[in-house]
Amino acid sequence: MGSFPGKDMGVYIAIEGPIGAGKTTLARLLAERLEAETLLEVVEENPFLPLFYQDRKRYAFKAQVFFLLSRYRQLSRLRERPLFGGVVADYLFDKDAIFASLNLEGPEWDLYLDLYRELSPRLPPPDLTLYLRAPVGVLLERIRKRGRPFEAGMDPAYLEALSEAYERHFARYPHPLLVLEAEALDFSPGGPDRERVVELVKAHLPLGV
Repeated sequence: MGSFPGKDMGVYIAIEGPIGAGKTTLARLLAERLEAETLLEVVEENPFLPLFYQDRKRYAFKAQVFFLLSRYRQLSRLRERPLFGGVVADYLFDKDAIFASLNLEGPEWDLYLDLYRELSPRLPPPDLTLYLRAPVGVLLERIRKRGRPFEAGMDPAYLEALSEAYERHFARYPHPLLVLEAEALDFSPGGPDRERVVELVKAHLPLGV
């Protein structure tokens, strides 16, 4: 059984990592192989995100609160119906606080943290979290290839700080975790490591899910 009380649900897997690590690609692969539903975070629908990349200090709080509420609403809906095959999400709710810790400060950070601490305990942890780790150079190349206009000119220093924040977070993560070195694994469509990654994930799923 999965982690959602009162629902007949399969496995719940969340995938995390810095921008460009390959989270959505892996989520789609695992959902297909595990016959689960895919839960993808809202990114391009955030109206404040392009503005954030132009002026981080001015728009960080607005962009962050939009993400916080949209992610919470997505995950909350999973309680409303049974998901017999389970779900694979391309984000972890913790992601929101990781980004906010880099982008907010002072009273805005304090207010955000109050909101996050109120919402976070209402959501269950995944049965397994996958952390995709990759060097900044690899992340930048993947960001360039996918071609989102608002990500053009991504600051390498920001990606480096984000990667370090992820490392700190997962160094003390209290739930089942599998770390994957994304640079060494090609699980893209047609990639040679797709089945290897699927079998690795299956082997790390906790018993009983």
